[in-house]
Amino acid sequence: MKKFFALMALVLMAALSLSADIYVKQKTHMDGMMGQPATDVIQEQWISENAFASVSADQSIIMDMKKNLMYMIYHKSKTYVETTLPMDLTKLLPPEFAAMAGMMMSTATVSPTTQTKKVGQWNCTGYDVTITVMGMPMKMLLWATTDVPFDYNDFNAKIWGNVLKGQMMFDEASVKEMMKIKGFQIANEMSGEVMGMKLNTNTEVLEISKKNPPANVYAPPVGYTKKDKLSMDDLQRR
Repeated sequence: MKKFFALMALVLMAALSLSADIYVKQKTHMDGMMGQPATDVIQEQWISENAFASVSADQSIIMDMKKNLMYMIYHKSKTYVETTLPMDLTKLLPPEFAAMAGMMMSTATVSPTTQTKKVGQWNCTGYDVTITVMGMPMKMLLWATTDVPFDYNDFNAKIWGNVLKGQMMFDEASVKEMMKIKGFQIANEMSGEVMGMKLNTNTEVLEISKKNPPANVYAPPVGYTKKDKLSMDDLQRR
């Protein structure tokens, strides 16, 4: 569960242009909870004209817009699942879990604020976001900027909505809510309770630059095993 919320915070930071390969490095800090120590997670994102990759130590997401495919990759088990876009979660669930699809869906509401502040080199505007996962509401103050020379509207339309559906399990209404956020998301501060314990995470972009991506970053790693369905272990990591 802790890994899910850390990944949630990371996933919500994605929004860039499709004009060239763009590299984004960001860091998420999660306070200790449930007997576990505080953790820091680094995520790298690569965006090209027709592909997107979000890479962390445990899990990656890849979208190939030319092939109209999305890959969810699990590094510890060296496995991945492949699905067509737009993503339909029910196609990836084992039959015994298909009836639970509705319970797994997350919802989101977004409210723009008048708050502004500078995060790093970016002048940002604040958004209040409430995300409910399996009945647990999480409050987030998200900071976004329009002061970057990227076409984030193209990214949102072509890629980000699919990321939210696939990784966050957002329904269509929640994806539309998230589209209220204007600009590139630079940081977020999320808090809530999980099983009666306080959860606090902070995510911030550390770098945005143009770079040559590693070879095959937009494809599942060589030697990984393709499987047809997600396992319960996969779902618990989300």
